[in-house]
Amino acid sequence: MTGTVSPHPVIVVGSGPTGLLLAGDLAAAGVPVTLVERRPRKISNLSRAFGVHARTLEQLDARPSPTATLNGRAAHAPLSRSLADELIATGSTITRLRLFRRLSLDLGTLPSRFPFLLITPQYEVERLLERRARELGVEFRYESEVVGLRQDADGADLDVRGADGTVTTHRAAYVVGTDGHRSAVREALGLPFPGTSVIKSLILADVRLAERPDSVLTVNGAGNAFAMIASFGDGWYRVMGWNRDHEVPDDAPLDLDEVKEIARRALGTDYGMHDARWLSRFHSDERQVPRYRVGRVLLAGDAAHIHSPAGGQGMNTGLQDAANLGWKLAAVVQGRASDGFLDTYEAERHPVGKAVLRSSGGLVRLARAHHPAVRAVRALVSAVANIARPVRTKALAQISGIGYRYPAPRGAHRLVGTRIPDVALASGRLYEALRGGRFVLIAPRALPEPYGSRAGREGLPAVERWAGESRTTVLVRPDGYVAWAAEDADTAAIEKGLTFQFA
Repeated sequence: MTGTVSPHPVIVVGSGPTGLLLAGDLAAAGVPVTLVERRPRKISNLSRAFGVHARTLEQLDARPSPTATLNGRAAHAPLSRSLADELIATGSTITRLRLFRRLSLDLGTLPSRFPFLLITPQYEVERLLERRARELGVEFRYESEVVGLRQDADGADLDVRGADGTVTTHRAAYVVGTDGHRSAVREALGLPFPGTSVIKSLILADVRLAERPDSVLTVNGAGNAFAMIASFGDGWYRVMGWNRDHEVPDDAPLDLDEVKEIARRALGTDYGMHDARWLSRFHSDERQVPRYRVGRVLLAGDAAHIHSPAGGQGMNTGLQDAANLGWKLAAVVQGRASDGFLDTYEAERHPVGKAVLRSSGGLVRLARAHHPAVRAVRALVSAVANIARPVRTKALAQISGIGYRYPAPRGAHRLVGTRIPDVALASGRLYEALRGGRFVLIAPRALPEPYGSRAGREGLPAVERWAGESRTTVLVRPDGYVAWAAEDADTAAIEKGLTFQFA
């Protein structure tokens, strides 16, 4: 039996972190959104990701927490508590990453309000983002599997099979697939997902330990074995590792004894592992779809790209996809920007996904090196990075996500396309001002009408002044990147600059 459901402005498919952040952002902007999820309503405590990097925390800092909302909608005035504040309370932080035994990266040097890696399980991220999405009015449809997709110039039809087997067609202006590496949306589009398997056999386990490791994150490799242990802070520990001498299919049986053996080989001890609540074997691929947009359908997160686990960049890259796409899609749906504006999503995020594939893939290949020549290269890379500050700085910027910039038009100010840090404003700090979900215009001085009392209304950005003596006027996008900037700008220049909101 097939029914038809009235049109939706946006349907998001997949309720992982990427889909939840995107749906919440759209709802916060006033766009009705439906989130379709194949699984029942249950956030699993058995998830792979466990690290949240600085750039992701900055994005979450630009969003008020679910408890800091007014009348079910995000308030437009800066609020004291953010999603980042809520999430940090669930985990532990580390300020140093050690790679290849010799290479140490000091996260404490990051030019960010969050100079650390937050260790917290993915399910804590999902719980927070789901609560926010619900409070903002996102409609959830669980046990709903996408079985067909068609589109035309005006929208897309999504065929969804419910728990009772009934197939219903949902009409939407736009559909976004955030439904993971086996994306039904991507497959319905007929898009290829080219790439290779970078690690043929990985193990994952959640265990308790009789002996507590010295660090929140313990990582090492020895011979053909590698292991990592991360504390969730609640008595449970995530173990990930591999043994090059025992690479088997994903469905091969896995027991705790094998996990303990890998840990002993790589770390010298298994810390008395016991009471495993989850054991899983999988392989790690590097893949990226050639296009993030096909007409009225877009892809984000693991549906668009998957990476090796090295550097913990997978979930973070997907969340930053959502941060880039949400405000753009809202502007198009609400008629403040043309449909073509959505092409900037792919233009900006596809190169970032490709760069993450290269960097994470390079790290894991060096970590798994067994040929003497490759091991020598690894030693050289470690030595150079430890000595040369520019090399360390670039590595930190890539892993943390703060170093990526977007393409800028020819002749644009040097700041255009760059991530802007949490600068001090006369009224507070930038990322508090961004919690209203609007562009923010930062000027050296008070501005005349219409930028003063009507700021933030009728399509105008919120207006702030620098706390210091800067002479630069900067237009900051809702995702914290510079849209336009100028030195000593007068009113006419600012008028022209505001056209860059949706350029």
